[in-house]
Amino acid sequence: MPDTPAAPARPAPTASATLSAEDGKLVVLARGARGRVGAVEGAAVRDQDGRTYAAASVALPSLTLTALQLAVASAVAAGASRLEAAAVVTEASTLDGAGHAAVRDLAVDAPIHLAAPDGTVLGTVTQ
Repeated sequence: MPDTPAAPARPAPTASATLSAEDGKLVVLARGARGRVGAVEGAAVRDQDGRTYAAASVALPSLTLTALQLAVASAVAAGASRLEAAAVVTEASTLDGAGHAAVRDLAVDAPIHLAAPDGTVLGTVTQ
């Protein structure tokens, strides 16, 4: 029986000024990934070595991935074993359950920043 994705997580309000420079870079990378292809969402993650991976959502007839799932998959494919932080840029007001679960597979407490398309940070999920 397939696993059911976790329910969407609501981010806690966070002022964008409180993001570290490294986490701010994730928001910039996620915005770029989203904008390049006009995707619904973009995401970026940083692994244990400080390497970053950015991705956009994919919606094909045979494959659908959230941007965060694809960014995590790219990190794992490159050898990452832990994530330090993630960011998602989207018009949604909640973090999708599947992307949230993918990050939590590698890090139980890494912050996941949710940002609007203009880069304004809406909040951060830490659970």
